[in-house]
Amino acid sequence: MAPRPDKMTDTTEVIALEGAPPIQVMVRRCPRARRMSLRVSGLDGRVTLSIPKTLPKAAALGFLAEKADWLRGALQRIPKQTPVQIGSTIAFKGLPLHIASGPARRIHHEGDTLFVPPDPNGDKTPARVAAFLKDHARMALVPAARAYAQKLGEPVTSISLRDTRSRWGSCTADGRLMFSWRLIMAPPVVLDYVAAHEAAHLRHMDHSRAYWACVAGLMPEYQRHRSWLRQNGADLHGFRF
Repeated sequence: MAPRPDKMTDTTEVIALEGAPPIQVMVRRCPRARRMSLRVSGLDGRVTLSIPKTLPKAAALGFLAEKADWLRGALQRIPKQTPVQIGSTIAFKGLPLHIASGPARRIHHEGDTLFVPPDPNGDKTPARVAAFLKDHARMALVPAARAYAQKLGEPVTSISLRDTRSRWGSCTADGRLMFSWRLIMAPPVVLDYVAAHEAAHLRHMDHSRAYWACVAGLMPEYQRHRSWLRQNGADLHGFRF
C-alpha cells in the first residue's frame, strides 16, 4: 500500500502571470498559512506566492493580477544576472576579474585575468570558476574565523562553505560556522567583517547590544563594511554559475 500523503506538507505549482513580459510564479499551498504572502527574491527574482491550503486558485490568480504592477517594479530592481563564461567579468576580492581561455590544463590567475583551460562547449567553465572561488574563499574565511574565535576564547567545531541565498553566514550553538563562498567576491575587509560577525555569535547567539559590542571589539569599523554588504551584496548573487 502506498503511504498516505502528509496533510501538513506544502504543495507547489508554477503558474504564469500574463503580461509583458509574463511572470513565472511559484504558488505554495501551506497548511499553516492563514493569508496570502507574496515574495520576490532580491537575489534572482524568483517570485513565490504562499497561500492557505484550501484557498481557491481563482482567488490566488486575482490577487496576483492586483499585484502585477508592483511585481514588475520589484523585478526591475533585481540586479542583472550575469552568466559566468569565457569573455565575462566577475568580481574577485572586490576587483574585476576577466575570464579568458588559456592553454594550461589548470585554471590559474594572473593579474586581472583568470585563465581557464580550453572548453569548446563552455560546459565546464562555470564549475571551474566556481571551484576557484570556493578554494580562495576557504583559504580566506577559515583562518579569519578561527582567529576571531581564538581572540574571544571561543571554540569552533567546524567551518563549512555553501552557496546560500538568504544569509552570508551562520553560527550554531555547538560552534559550527557556515559562510557563503561568494564572499570572496567582496572586498577582503567585508569578508573579514562577516567572519567577525559569525565568530561573535559563538559568544552571543542573538543580536543584542552585548553582541554588537562584541563585534565592535573585534572590528571597530564594522558598520562601514556591513553597509557595503547591504548595498552591494545582491550584485554578488547576480553571477550565474
